[in-house]
This record gives sequence, C-alpha cells and structure tokens, in this order.
Amino acid sequence: MNSLKYLNGYSPDIQQQVQQHLDAGTLPKLLLKRHPVIHSVRSDKALYDYTQAIKNQFLRQSSPLSKVIFDDKINISHHALGLHSYVARVQGNKIKAKNEIRISSRLKRVPEPLLRMVVVHELAHLKEKDHNKAFYNLCTHMEPDYHQFEFDLRLLLTCIDANISPLLRR
Repeated sequence: MNSLKYLNGYSPDIQQQVQQHLDAGTLPKLLLKRHPVIHSVRSDKALYDYTQAIKNQFLRQSSPLSKVIFDDKINISHHALGLHSYVARVQGNKIKAKNEIRISSRLKRVPEPLLRMVVVHELAHLKEKDHNKAFYNLCTHMEPDYHQFEFDLRLLLTCIDANISPLLRR
C-alpha cells in the first residue's frame, strides 16, 4: 500500500519531504504545531449553523441549504470527506429542489481550519459543479488558505493511515 496515497498529485520533492517526516515520526508534531486546537462543532445542528454562517458571508444569493449533517457512511474509501447533493422533485406543477451537504463523521475531531476547508469545498459546489478553475477560485475567495488546509488534511489522513494520528493522543 502506498503510504503517501493522499499526496499522489504533489511533486516528488514534497512527497520525499513528507516521507522523511513520516519515517522520523515528526509528521504528527508538525501538524499539531500548525493546528493545535480541535473544533467544537459536534452536532448536526452546530454543523448546519457553522456552514450557514460561511454561506451567508460569501454565498448569500445562492440556493438555500435544506440539510447539513455529519454522516457516518462517508469515509475515505469513497474518496470523499464531504458530499454535496442537489435533489429536484416534481410535486404537482412545482419543482422542489433541495441542496444537502454531508460531512464525514471522521471530521468531528479535527482542527477547525480542516473542517472549514471541507465545508468551503462543499459550499463552492452550490455555484460551481465541476472542480475547475472557477471552483477553486471560489474556494480561495471563501478561505484564502484553502490549498494549505487541503494539504494539511492530506497530511493528517496520511498520519491516520500510518496509525500515528496526532489527534488520537488527546
């Protein structure tokens, strides 16, 4: 199994640096230094309120959210930590549309910037369906450090796979 599978798109130099930290056992300490505090968003209602606050700040004119929940069924093996779904149903002569965001329950105990990165990613799908330049521009508009937090989340997932998660020691 590739110990750096979450970093496949990164340069060989970056992968080599991460592998050195992994081999030396310093990767968890590096992550804790960058992100020492775990967020306090624990319930689905708190997650909805958290997500809605970001949406209201940056995407006030976009479609409303009908549901935002932590979901136990989303895991890394699905190559997702969050899912955005748009469901349209015909009821009589009206179309009822709902936007739902589901965030992996694994993110209940991560640093707040990493949760924010996933929430921002899913909110960006309200306006941009594809992962294109406009999508990532929107992500970085909502969270200027989006790419760094995505990288840090990939480092955390690497630690979890190696059974050296800094979050397990708390």
